[in-house]
Amino acid sequence: LKIYRLDVLVIPTNAPMTRIDDADLIYQTEQAKWKAVVQEVEELYRRGRPVLLGTASIENSERLSVLLQKNGIPHEVLNAKQHEKEAHIITQAGRPDSVTVATNMAGRGTDIVLGGSPEGRSKEEWQEEHNRVVEMGGLYILGTERHEARRIDNQLRGRGGRQGDPGTSRFYVSLEDDLMRLFASDTIRGVMDRALPEDVPIESKMVTKAIERAQTTVEQKNAEVRKNVLKYDEVMNEQRNVIYRRRDRMLTGTELREEVREVLASVV
Repeated sequence: LKIYRLDVLVIPTNAPMTRIDDADLIYQTEQAKWKAVVQEVEELYRRGRPVLLGTASIENSERLSVLLQKNGIPHEVLNAKQHEKEAHIITQAGRPDSVTVATNMAGRGTDIVLGGSPEGRSKEEWQEEHNRVVEMGGLYILGTERHEARRIDNQLRGRGGRQGDPGTSRFYVSLEDDLMRLFASDTIRGVMDRALPEDVPIESKMVTKAIERAQTTVEQKNAEVRKNVLKYDEVMNEQRNVIYRRRDRMLTGTELREEVREVLASVV
């Protein structure tokens, strides 16, 4: 609104949102966090509940894939490299026993239907799997770290609980994550050090608020950068307009007529 001077229209949801957004689990070390993530996925897979794991980078998605392979958990990895294939994979991410690892960009714009896409299956078969996933609580969204922008976190959470479907989301965070390492205060680290062993997480409103403040700080910094870039673009745009006006005058003969009038005026 401030930069582009355009109104923003909020569109209400088509159906009430029933997804459960659990509080973040905060670990002291990245190793403890990854171990906990794999254990949670293993439990979800054992129960047959579909899970979508969100990562912030291709490197982390591949790292997580290796850990899942070591624990014998079948899964699909989406990292925005093969768009057509990934769009098909993401449509099946809501089937029972499905484990899908995805970066933020992978598979966006494709709905994850509980029970998977009904295409190519009988209605009875799809309905059975759909009901089974609904009974288990819907798609489980597991974020493996917080991103610089809360908007991206919300996009990940929004992959579950579509059209009033049930679902659950939770983020796993460690003090060694990039965001926490750069912006976490000494107070947070002190709380974590005094709390529990490194492999035991805490759910702290203070830490969650600190994460929100860190994300707000990064978002404000990025917004200022974009505003500064826009100023340079405005200068370049004015230069373009001057050249285009001069070009149009030459093409329509306006430039020549003005020069003729100037010559005649000087003679007279």
